[in-house]
Amino acid sequence: MDITRADPPPRLLDLTRLVSRAGRPFTGIDRVEYAYLRQLLRTGPLFGLVRSSLGYLLLDQRGCAELKRRLDSGDWPAPDRLARLRKLDSRRAGAERALRAGALARCLPRGLGAMLRRHLPAGTRYFNTGHTNLTDRTIAALRGVPGSRIAVLLHDTLPLDVPEHQRPGIPERFAGFLARVGRHADLVICNSQQTERDLRRHLPDSTAQSVVAPLGIDLPTPTSPPDGPWQGRPYFVALGTIEPRKNHALLLEIWAQDRPAADLLICGSRGWNNDAVFAQLDTGIAGVHELPGLDDGQVAALLQGSAGLLFPSLAEGYGLPPMEAAGLGVPVLASNLSVLREGLGDIPVYAPVTERYLWAQLIRTMAEDHRAGRGATPDAAAAFAPPSWEAHFKTVFTLI
Repeated sequence: MDITRADPPPRLLDLTRLVSRAGRPFTGIDRVEYAYLRQLLRTGPLFGLVRSSLGYLLLDQRGCAELKRRLDSGDWPAPDRLARLRKLDSRRAGAERALRAGALARCLPRGLGAMLRRHLPAGTRYFNTGHTNLTDRTIAALRGVPGSRIAVLLHDTLPLDVPEHQRPGIPERFAGFLARVGRHADLVICNSQQTERDLRRHLPDSTAQSVVAPLGIDLPTPTSPPDGPWQGRPYFVALGTIEPRKNHALLLEIWAQDRPAADLLICGSRGWNNDAVFAQLDTGIAGVHELPGLDDGQVAALLQGSAGLLFPSLAEGYGLPPMEAAGLGVPVLASNLSVLREGLGDIPVYAPVTERYLWAQLIRTMAEDHRAGRGATPDAAAAFAPPSWEAHFKTVFTLI
């Protein structure tokens, strides 16, 4: 079904984040930017904007399609000589080299306004879904295009709500980003009612229009799970970057002290400011296995064979891993966060993260249920209907 207008306006998607992370496993925000790229390519006309290490690139429909092809295939050229001289990240440098070759136009930073005025049609809608490149320079250049409108997808306000769990400088940079959203966005797309409430709490005087449009869930197709010593035993999956906010420390404490008769598979790369957790992982805890770099199909296969997803996060803007697990019919034990209840209702088992003993007891019960064949079932998958991208885009495109 065509969920857009019969004659959609020209659209400009900011692709800076996807290009900067080329060759790496997708994060949740990366998945959203990719979903917008996929959808807007279907409807057109589409342009793409990339802030590269050497200036700005403007892609036309064909250039955006080429970027998607390379993202899907992982086919990136080697960095060129200039990138090597500047010691750029090799994956990002290869992506920028590929896009420069087929760009509609490119410019140094000071030429951005002139480039957009020259190539973008009047009435272009700009979409920023990655919290990246919404600078004063970008906004001024966009406003130079007659009739342009700006839409920003707000994932959360966590850098301001839990600054202690952020990298140094992130809360300050995010505060500037959010202030620009409040002053200049024609539409703020919120992924949840919680995010919209947080937006209004931080920007009570902003007149920007906002809408709640839950993110679609693309359930991956399970492939072959990796082999390991957990085979033949109940195991649990913890999915997400290993950073303080995700609270892997609680799970490591349970496995070190309560010793549940099950394994723990930590699927995610190491993040930041988490030296104590990294030290425990390096030393080793019986039954705990760190599995970074898995693709979506491998993770889905591990989830389907598991006793459940463990999600003791301290704060979330949306909660993609529990939604994906629920969509696959996998039991979920999660922290008691309002945004998770908004999206999942009573499907997970919720427990306060301050109650280690309760978490340990629930994990033992889930492991026993798994051994007895009382875990994931086809009926469990049918009990949760994940939000769809079709509904998301229908909501968004009727407003901008």
